[in-house]
Amino acid sequence: MGTLTATAESSALHVEIKHAGILRPFTWLWRGAVDLRHCLPASLGYGGLTVAFGWTLLIFCAAHPYFVAAAITGFLLVAPTLSAGLCEMARRRSEGLRANFDDSLEGYVRNRPALFEFGVILAICAFVWFGLSALLLGPVFHVTAPSVSETMYRGFIDSTNRSQVIAYVAIGGILAACVFAVSVVSVPLMIDRHATAGEAMRVSVRVVLRNFPAMIVWSALIAALTIVGYAPFLFGLLLITPLLGYASWHAYRDMVA
Repeated sequence: MGTLTATAESSALHVEIKHAGILRPFTWLWRGAVDLRHCLPASLGYGGLTVAFGWTLLIFCAAHPYFVAAAITGFLLVAPTLSAGLCEMARRRSEGLRANFDDSLEGYVRNRPALFEFGVILAICAFVWFGLSALLLGPVFHVTAPSVSETMYRGFIDSTNRSQVIAYVAIGGILAACVFAVSVVSVPLMIDRHATAGEAMRVSVRVVLRNFPAMIVWSALIAALTIVGYAPFLFGLLLITPLLGYASWHAYRDMVA
């Protein structure tokens, strides 16, 4: 652990990318759990925001196929944004500073332009996926888009077969993988080194390419824990969201010198 494997450089940012073992993601989760225990009230605040956002999407967007796409991309957008406050608390804890909810907001204030730019880029990804959904569910999948009122009573599965659902999920998975690649260490890098969104995303992609086996395990853990968080009416996200946010900080510290 800690062997130098590559250097990612831009005109303003120079970082060393380190190698992480394939089982290292479990260490990140353990360290994230320690941060969660020490910052429990603030952590539950961020988890509560995620649950509230998820319930808003479920109430208004549950049945319509295009709304499902919006819900998926909405979570892709909000999770990295919320993790900025969690990464700030983890950073402060690592430096022996006080870390509460108010302190976490300094991460947003200090890096507002970069985080805003990053959010805009993720929003563009969301709109691209929304547009692809419209194309795929129509002429490709031959699924007629029902009216809003109709879809309050009839779900996406009722009007598609298994192969169509698999194809739809697979294409969504490709987009999710791209978002993962550009965001795995982006927010911690912006919080810690005040990188621009472009710099942070370039470094993030290099980190994924240099630590591909560990990233496969990490992405699988994120997916599995997110599913667990969804299961009990989204309330599992109260703990899963801050856990993953803190763990992402420790992933960054392990892989970016």
